Amino acid sequence: MASNQRATQEKRRRERSKQDAKAEKAQTRIERKEQKKVRDENLKPGEDPDLVGIYPGPQPVLDEE
Repeated sequence: MASNQRATQEKRRRERSKQDAKAEKAQTRIERKEQKKVRDENLKPGEDPDLVGIYPGPQPVLDEE
């Protein structure tokens, strides 16, 4: 019977860790949604957020040192 109790405790730990991970993921989603709102408010009408700061032609090389 003792081994059955150990399995129950391990299952509780696993389920708790799943719940924690799910809560963290939900919080991250909420934060990203808020960041997107702020970012979109700062854009000019009709401006694509993926293309901000990019212009036609060769792009400047970034120093990675």
